[in-house]
Amino acid sequence: MSLLLNIPQSTISGIITKWKQLGTTATQPRSGRPCKMTEWGQRMLKRTVRRSCQLSAESIAKDLQTSCGLQISTTTVHRELHVMGFHG
Repeated sequence: MSLLLNIPQSTISGIITKWKQLGTTATQPRSGRPCKMTEWGQRMLKRTVRRSCQLSAESIAKDLQTSCGLQISTTTVHRELHVMGFHG
């Protein structure tokens, strides 16, 4: 089967085991604290910064709260912009 699908035998075995135990192959929720920024939030942040790159982190946070309903702190804006490569 793995040769037909061109995927490793261990992957097939893992999928079969998961189906037998859970009755589904869907990705299950992970344990632990979730990330603060979702991919959607990161896209909105990047779009806001590209629109007007001279905004302060505080004004970006307020803009995202009013326009998108995204609750984000100024510290998170600083951190996420740094991770995205916007240094300033």
